[in-house]
Amino acid sequence: MKVSLFATCLVDLFQGNAGKATVELLEWLGCEIDFPESQVCCGQPAYNSGYVKESKEAMKRMITAFEHAEYVVSPSGSCAYMFHEYPHIFKGDSVWESRAKELAEKTYELTQFIVDILKIDDVGARLDGKATYHTSCHMTRLLGVKEAPMKLLKKVKGLEFTELPGKEQCCGFGGTFSVKMAQISQQMVDEKVEHIEEIGADYLIGADAGCLMNIGGRIGKQGKPIKVLHIAEVLNSR
Repeated sequence: MKVSLFATCLVDLFQGNAGKATVELLEWLGCEIDFPESQVCCGQPAYNSGYVKESKEAMKRMITAFEHAEYVVSPSGSCAYMFHEYPHIFKGDSVWESRAKELAEKTYELTQFIVDILKIDDVGARLDGKATYHTSCHMTRLLGVKEAPMKLLKKVKGLEFTELPGKEQCCGFGGTFSVKMAQISQQMVDEKVEHIEEIGADYLIGADAGCLMNIGGRIGKQGKPIKVLHIAEVLNSR
């Protein structure tokens, strides 16, 4: 099965290990991976900040970059969801609406692709320790991917999984929210870290680079002995 990797900006710039793990994992599962080098930002930060016209230029670049793809897979639920927004954004556009719809229909978040398309719920991973999982807002509430990460994590050998208290609460990242509302954002992420400590987790796992960067940054600043991992890194552990 041929898969085109939508790496995302944050993975490219800050979490290269998550991108590498995504490729290695998909290859382990029998996929043939290509990386369209013309891909850029999906346009989400600009679009969410109200710069609709400017963001559309980046979106058109992305539609063109992935037009050849059989499947598009991303290690970010938030960015994968943005592709699903494209048909709405380009609604009524005689040139771009249909192309945006085609892209949306073949785009999947990593765990969603593994469980729903490859029909796999055990990737043969192993990681010893106690872990919990942060359910990011865009991935669960908008993209609708809730069960796939849990199915995969519960099959990881050696991993003792505990549900995170207050899992439905935002970590405070929210893209530009963490910049514009820094004080509120800090209080939100502090509460998230408290919940992680409360259950004695060795690992915090997540599927969105922004959330992991936000929570991991706070954990690091507070000197907590909790390791933050992208779910791709966990599923690629053997």
